[in-house]
Amino acid sequence: MLETLRTYTLLESPTGDSRALAALAEVLEADAARAGFSTAREGDHLLWTLPARDVTGGDLLLLSHYDTVWPVGTLTDMPWSVDGDTVRGPGVYDTKAGLVALFQAVRRVVASGRPHPGVRVIVVADEEIGSPTAGDLVRAEAGRATAVLGMEPPHPGGDLKTARRGSTRARIEVTGIESHAALDPEAGVNAIDELIDQLVAFRTVVAGRPVLLNTGTIAGGGRTNVVAGRAHADLGLRFLDAENEEAVLGALRTLTPIRERAALTTTLLAHRPTWSSTEATTTLLDHIIGVAAGIGQTLDGHPADGAADTNTTGALGIPTVDGLAPPGGGAHARHEWVSLDGMHARAALLEALILATG
Repeated sequence: MLETLRTYTLLESPTGDSRALAALAEVLEADAARAGFSTAREGDHLLWTLPARDVTGGDLLLLSHYDTVWPVGTLTDMPWSVDGDTVRGPGVYDTKAGLVALFQAVRRVVASGRPHPGVRVIVVADEEIGSPTAGDLVRAEAGRATAVLGMEPPHPGGDLKTARRGSTRARIEVTGIESHAALDPEAGVNAIDELIDQLVAFRTVVAGRPVLLNTGTIAGGGRTNVVAGRAHADLGLRFLDAENEEAVLGALRTLTPIRERAALTTTLLAHRPTWSSTEATTTLLDHIIGVAAGIGQTLDGHPADGAADTNTTGALGIPTVDGLAPPGGGAHARHEWVSLDGMHARAALLEALILATG
């Protein structure tokens, strides 16, 4: 397992780097086939299937990803290292160790010859930017699943995730009219001024709600002697509940220009709906806790602030629990690490969960 994780880590795989992702995808598919999966692709996303053995009913769907936030070359100053139980390197925790544990578990399930349900795995290529191209695939596969296990990192200490904030990345884009800023300013419409006023107005919509709003990037214009003809801002929004999510996104969609000759568009760059804990999630969590206890492991679960592809399945009402990847820490940070013992423990848990469903 350690050598496999090393191989995956040395194949750096930042989101959007098609060549780097393809190199890792080829290795992952070969390992998936050796573990017992049949493999397919939907664009850059990987889809693996383990047929059911002597069990009828829906499939167990697992969600993971193979992209990371780290650009190629990060290994130079953030090298692979092993110090006792601590394994470091870009992407080891989020979430390449989860793939290693999954393969180990499935190999054991296949070798056991015991009954088990069908297992479907989606390994997303753009999870770290909100899965803008994976949403339809996740929704389609969720429709045939009886339960969903998220292979994202767990809470600190290893506890599982039972709900997630909604997460949306949105763009407000303004088109104005360029003109000379001194000789004929009234002929122009300043897109930057319009954008600023729109951002201020939108903040009043969010004010007082349990919503996080972050203006992440802003750009526009070109020269100080030219009235700006274009400007845009990218926003990050986080929601605790569906009601406020619907209200805020509805207001975003209906923004209208303040200046008569300005044009304005809003676009959702990525959208993960709010996943609130449900009775179905609680039932699945209790099942996992019981299975874990049966192999000597202690687990619990509670909501998480971050978003992932399990937002989609949880919001659909499908029993969903996330955080099944090995414990560690430092996601998206230079000190990222994963527990070697935790990799073995999660492999054992995943094996037990697949077989327990059968």
